[in-house]
Amino acid sequence: MSKVATRFAPSPTGPLHIGGVRTALFNWLYSKNQNGSFFLRIEDTDKERSKEEYRKQIINSLGWIGINFDGEEYVQSKKIDDHIKVAHELLDKGSAYKCYCSSEEIEEQKKRAKQKKIPYIYNRKWRDKKETDAPKDIKPVIRFKSKIDGTSILKDLVQGDVEIENNTIEDFVILRNDGTPTYNLSAAVDDHQMNMSHIIRGDDHKINTFKQIQIYQAMNWEIPSFAHIPLIHTIDGKKLSKRDKASTLDDYSKIGIMPDALRNYLLRLGWSYQDKEIFTLDESIKHFNLKGIGKSPSKLDMGRILSMNEHYIKNIDENDLFNQLNQYCKLHKSEIKSDKKDNIKKSLTFLKNKAKTLEDIFNNFQYIMVDEVNFNQDDIKLIDDKARKVISDFSIKLSDVDKLSRETLEPIVNELIKSNDTNFKGVGQPLRIALTGSKFGPGIYDIIISLGKEEVLKRLTNKKLS
Repeated sequence: MSKVATRFAPSPTGPLHIGGVRTALFNWLYSKNQNGSFFLRIEDTDKERSKEEYRKQIINSLGWIGINFDGEEYVQSKKIDDHIKVAHELLDKGSAYKCYCSSEEIEEQKKRAKQKKIPYIYNRKWRDKKETDAPKDIKPVIRFKSKIDGTSILKDLVQGDVEIENNTIEDFVILRNDGTPTYNLSAAVDDHQMNMSHIIRGDDHKINTFKQIQIYQAMNWEIPSFAHIPLIHTIDGKKLSKRDKASTLDDYSKIGIMPDALRNYLLRLGWSYQDKEIFTLDESIKHFNLKGIGKSPSKLDMGRILSMNEHYIKNIDENDLFNQLNQYCKLHKSEIKSDKKDNIKKSLTFLKNKAKTLEDIFNNFQYIMVDEVNFNQDDIKLIDDKARKVISDFSIKLSDVDKLSRETLEPIVNELIKSNDTNFKGVGQPLRIALTGSKFGPGIYDIIISLGKEEVLKRLTNKKLS
């Protein structure tokens, strides 16, 4: 197993969870860093709950955040015959056995364990029994013959050496009584057939790893390296689940979090390199290693995500920002009108000011998009006679201005402050309400320049202001 090969193996039984995205990211970055391959395996053997819409959502989510897998996706359900074949090979080798316990017997064992307050472990009743003792009316399951004595050590690339008493791992089922394989068998066979060199996954899989290694050993297969990454918790310290708000990429896309910002956030969630915070894609690949992954769970912090997104909004090229904004509006809001695109593009410098999301920028430019100003009812009450005079005086003076700029507008505003015996707010506020419908918004010079002279004069003569 010389070439590094990793995989991400989600089940299409629901939308891709943010924790899953980080696992995929770590696998992908590790492969890229090592000039290896990264594969996507769709574990769709749960026919009842697996849905095509979730498969598509998983692939789209990975694409949105910039994770591309090699080749076609590997579909687990197409390989079931291979899994079953291995189960029978294990049976022939004496590494597995048929278990004829009825479901009632198993339930009774579980009940007793619960009463004694100990973890349930199958009592291995059929481990050494002869086939001739088998009842005729029960279809058996096939169980793997787990080690009973001694301990096993997992040399984990993140957690270090993890030791376990072998007798704590039960003789787990590898083939159900309807002939279908279970997760641990299917995952082990697939990983072997796909020539996986490294299995990087959540540390809730540690016990599965011990089971899967035993299958590898029984089949004399080369064992891959394992790395178990701590789970993501909510800010309250609870395990993050699919039911949590803002747990899928769609939740972030809808509010205008940009893919690069979220990828950078997830990279830093439980991984560090020196004291660096911001990573370009190339830097992420160059510096990523398993040594930098911490051993403790990470907390998903929405404030930190917004702060990272704000950094990207401020610092990326404005053409790129506009393209992402345009795409965001198409997907989640109303499309930017073609005759307004240039206005919005040239106004991005101030529209993005203090914006934490693309949705904030969308809200900031709504005054440019409207054909008719919608007034905030409380704010329009501020337009009294004095304010109307300011608006009227400004219209007259603006008519004589050829080119709109801060330099041409400032003298007019200063003159109005003087002639109307007021201050900057006394001029700026009425004009902002007249032009945008609200006393809140961008700076007055920015608003005027972004709208253009013709549109400004049209809005200042709105009958609703008189």
